[in-house]
Amino acid sequence: MKEDFLHYLWKFKKFDTLNLKTAQNELITIIKTGDYLELSGPDFFNAHIKIENQKWAGNVEIHLKSSDWYLHNHEKDSAYENVILHVVWENDTPIYRKNNTEIPVLVLKDYVSKKVIENYNALISPKTWISCEKQIKEIDDFVFKNWQERLFFERLERKSTFIYQLLEETNQDWEAVLFSLLLKNFGLNTNGTSFLQIAKAIPFSIIRKESFEYENLEALLYGTAGLLDQEKEDVYFKDLKFRYFYLLHKYQLERVYVDPVQFFKLRPDNFPTIRLSQLASLYHKYQNLFSKIIDLKSVKKVYELLNISSSLYWQNHYQFDKESPEKSKKLSKSFLDLVIINTIIPLQFAYSNIMGESIAENLIDFMKEVTTEKNAIIDKFNSFGIDSKNAFESQTLLELKNEYCNRKACLKCALGLELLKNN
Repeated sequence: MKEDFLHYLWKFKKFDTLNLKTAQNELITIIKTGDYLELSGPDFFNAHIKIENQKWAGNVEIHLKSSDWYLHNHEKDSAYENVILHVVWENDTPIYRKNNTEIPVLVLKDYVSKKVIENYNALISPKTWISCEKQIKEIDDFVFKNWQERLFFERLERKSTFIYQLLEETNQDWEAVLFSLLLKNFGLNTNGTSFLQIAKAIPFSIIRKESFEYENLEALLYGTAGLLDQEKEDVYFKDLKFRYFYLLHKYQLERVYVDPVQFFKLRPDNFPTIRLSQLASLYHKYQNLFSKIIDLKSVKKVYELLNISSSLYWQNHYQFDKESPEKSKKLSKSFLDLVIINTIIPLQFAYSNIMGESIAENLIDFMKEVTTEKNAIIDKFNSFGIDSKNAFESQTLLELKNEYCNRKACLKCALGLELLKNN
């Protein structure tokens, strides 16, 4: 038995509300259970309860055992002075206010049916992966789809926190925010942190000024990444190195050392040399990228806008001084799908919030055009009969698993509550 289950029982009145009595044998009528705000202090605020013939308005505190009141030192906290009812599973000791009057106690286990407890135990019992893996396919499609929309926007809200932080750091410069986001996401999981450090080490005003010189952009990116620190005979390498130190002197920049970029275990097309060159190409092609990105409404338009490749040198190289068979290093559709998911959609969401615009339906439609992600979590949901047909659905399943299933937050999840309600 867990306390959050008692919160669920009280909030939704999942017990026999007729002939309720306190442990002191006084008749209870619940007029309003109160507001479950999940803040510090009592569990439910502004409850309305009738005990015998007296109406009370105040707060409700919930514990597994009444003695938990003292275990949590509530008797010393003024926030608990307005508790009008103590709801517990076991009443093992009386609780008193400062004026020595006893706080009325409702012992829930006397009023909860065996079936409700059995359903709860079935839901939280250990499973191989998630608590509802045997029942999730049975959930009503309408409930599931509504919950997916909620999960989608919860995920965007979390991602927006980072965007708002970047806005503060860049003095509300959306172009600079986009540059940081793109660099981070071009680095993927392996080099994302290092690439973000690169973005923060180069003032975006310099990127703006040097965007007309493609090689200067590459020099700044490679130099900051530490990829020009060695000595090589390669002519292109030497040229970029010369440009890098010239730019440091021109703008009076101090060298900032970032975490070393990694090549190990990456597919060659994801090497940091290739991704940084592609990003340089993007900023050489577009000087006002944010205004173009923010207006994108379809996957097709993204593919058209971001149809770029690395510089000519990298068509037959993956690393400096090591020639390889010639191959076009264009941004692939699968990579651009990741850019949509991790950069474009979160940026549009954050921007619309700040501008006071509502584009929720547009974002959902946009994401439904994107191919579903493929990973172990999506595959596992598929094995339970929950198919993911597009990126909107795969993103919601990732949010469900990471923010609810992994945290055992079944009683905060619409799917968990639906299963408890239906059984």
